[in-house]
Amino acid sequence: MERMTRWVAPWLLMAVTLLSFQTAQARELPDFTQLVKQAAPAVVNIATTSSVSASSGPYSQQEVPEIFRRFFGDQMPPMPGGPQGEEERKSLGSGFVIRKDGYILTNAHVVKDADEIMVRLNDRRELQAKVVGSDVRTDVALLKVDANDLPTLKIGDSDDLEAGEWVAAIGSPFGFDHSVTAGIVSAINRTLPSETYVPFIQTDVAINPGNSGGPLFNLDGEVVGINSQIYTRSGGFMGLSFAVPISVAMNVADQLRTEGHVSRGWLGVVIQPVSKDLAESFGLDGTSGALISDISDDSPAQKAGLEAGDVILSANGSDIQDSTTLPRVVGRVSPGDEVKLQVMRNGDKREVDVTVGDWPEEMAADGSPSTKSSDDQTQLGIAISDLSDQEKQQLDIDKGALVRRVDPRGAAAAAGIQPGDVVVSFDQKPIDSADQLIAEVKKADGDRAIPVRIVRDGNSLFVALRLKSND
Repeated sequence: MERMTRWVAPWLLMAVTLLSFQTAQARELPDFTQLVKQAAPAVVNIATTSSVSASSGPYSQQEVPEIFRRFFGDQMPPMPGGPQGEEERKSLGSGFVIRKDGYILTNAHVVKDADEIMVRLNDRRELQAKVVGSDVRTDVALLKVDANDLPTLKIGDSDDLEAGEWVAAIGSPFGFDHSVTAGIVSAINRTLPSETYVPFIQTDVAINPGNSGGPLFNLDGEVVGINSQIYTRSGGFMGLSFAVPISVAMNVADQLRTEGHVSRGWLGVVIQPVSKDLAESFGLDGTSGALISDISDDSPAQKAGLEAGDVILSANGSDIQDSTTLPRVVGRVSPGDEVKLQVMRNGDKREVDVTVGDWPEEMAADGSPSTKSSDDQTQLGIAISDLSDQEKQQLDIDKGALVRRVDPRGAAAAAGIQPGDVVVSFDQKPIDSADQLIAEVKKADGDRAIPVRIVRDGNSLFVALRLKSND
């Protein structure tokens, strides 16, 4: 008996220790039950209906394996009885109430081109919503429903977020209302391709179709972001989700509600990263800063005396760590206000005061002229512009259409066209301008390979471009 007691005692001690350890671990894990109970009533489901051309409508999510995908719900099949050549598409997203009198925040892409928007509340009421305004650069939209005394969410401070912090999301993935997922903040101030204005919050919270526009919460039950995009190769969640910081979203929402549009600071410069070799050539100690590669005519930057080749090191005392930082810093400056830049020119540092302007509608998110036509963007997946006088001189080209940006999913990318290429002929026809290229693309037959001649780094070469068939 004594011998048995000697054997039992150590095992019993180990069992008690293990149980205590597991209990301590359980106590350390976050409990989201109270957060969900308090927040769920203010989270809404958003259903949109839109009529699109059956021949030229957007690709469905199953057709295009995007890398960075905005998720707002699967496209439905065509509705019977619709007009010939058109189909009715429905999609689902999420949103949340920010004011008792019916103002709702969501993503701009959730309600883009919607003919009808229906909001379903937690109490199962369905209300028709109208778009107060949307801002594609931040992917934020403000909706309004005719209702009062709606439950609202507490708005937090996304600037206080730190990597490793627990967060949770509530939304309608695949139409399953008020689904809760949780994870941690993986990183902050992330920059995504062609999304230079938003310092995204990266998390490992499971986000899927239908979650877009829904809130991201901290452990205090405060909204710190709007779930917007995921990184995917398979079409589903792979552990990388991205949210628009609520500080950015609320600033946009306030402007949309009071002004009807969003104003943000604009310098009128085209910038690029500073590589190690460029840093050495410009006499810099490191690769921080934003290198000005071009300046728009009659822009605030030109008026202030900035020049191509200047490297912007800081703005209003904030260091410019890389080229993606500058649009965010300047964008927060109100048009008409002054921003103090520190720049490196010819090996010397100098201060330049610039009175910022309002971002022109015709400019793309990276500060370059945007594509001339949405039709061109749909078919080729590029943003183009005419050549400026300075670009003609630098590239030694008199005519053509300059490729500013390339969508990795588009026909141009598949053909090997890159930013900086100049299209000088399309289907054996000389191209004098961006407008002419757009016109030729519209007339092109998408059932064959089309020869396109481009100039890249001073060399001329042909690529074979195959457009999406319109049949």
